Amino acid sequence: MKKIIMYILVIITFLILKNSDIVINTVIYSVNLFKKSIFPSLFPFFIISELLINYGFVEYISNIFKPFMNKIFKINSKCSFILFMSMISGFPSNSKYTKDLYLRGEINELEASKILMYTHFSNPLFIMGAISITFLNDKKAGFIILIIHYLTNFIIGFLFRNILKTPINNSISIQKKEKELSFSSILSKAIINSFSTLFLILGTIIIFLIVTNLIDQILPLNPYFKAIISGILEMSGGINNISLLNIPLKNKCTLIGMVLSFGGLSVHMQIKSILSDTKIKYYPFFIARLIHSSITGIIIYFLFDFIY
Repeated sequence: MKKIIMYILVIITFLILKNSDIVINTVIYSVNLFKKSIFPSLFPFFIISELLINYGFVEYISNIFKPFMNKIFKINSKCSFILFMSMISGFPSNSKYTKDLYLRGEINELEASKILMYTHFSNPLFIMGAISITFLNDKKAGFIILIIHYLTNFIIGFLFRNILKTPINNSISIQKKEKELSFSSILSKAIINSFSTLFLILGTIIIFLIVTNLIDQILPLNPYFKAIISGILEMSGGINNISLLNIPLKNKCTLIGMVLSFGGLSVHMQIKSILSDTKIKYYPFFIARLIHSSITGIIIYFLFDFIY
């Protein structure tokens, strides 16, 4: 396996040297896409979400969600923290929150693998900002994608409520109280962590867009295949390519919703990296994304004309 990866890397290196102009233009395009769409949509929310975590808002909301977790999803109510934070901060943060609770002993391996399946929420500011305004220039269409993308997560949670079952334990473990920090210290830490996460996203986007463009250079694809392949590899670039297609708005929203619900292999790679040093299973998450993408596409396509 190592030799195969080595050969692939050697081929990619050769292609990068041979097509240096394409690589440079791809990096410039990726940075501009990040600067104009992704960064403005995500950065403010990353800051706010970390401040909320430090000032106890998450624990307060978690107590509100607890009565619903056991009955609806048949899972440890402590997972309500992961559910809520994933809804407001977007992927791949769900894997980070899941790993944090798992390492603290709050949830076990099966509960962690299960909650990961239906907390794959895109950041709402990314959908209503980047997708609605930048890519589609249609706020109503973006809102439809947002609602259905979120709804299908809950559908998956309900469908798999009897999968990976473990005895429900709602006891609250006592954590060692951390030293209180000043607001300025918390804000500084939030800014540093946000930049770190965003530059990880930028780096992943650049790598996958380079691979996508190199593939397109070797095997010239028509715009439709290019949009689909780029969406499978890297979500943001794929959504951008879909928005440029000469197809009806309903079809654009359907494809964008499917790509968003799958997440792209770049997001999957980020999640696998975060979970690499745990026993949390990635395979159920992958299967859930295939189902998530399919259900999202079906609902948007058949209901779009009625709700738009």
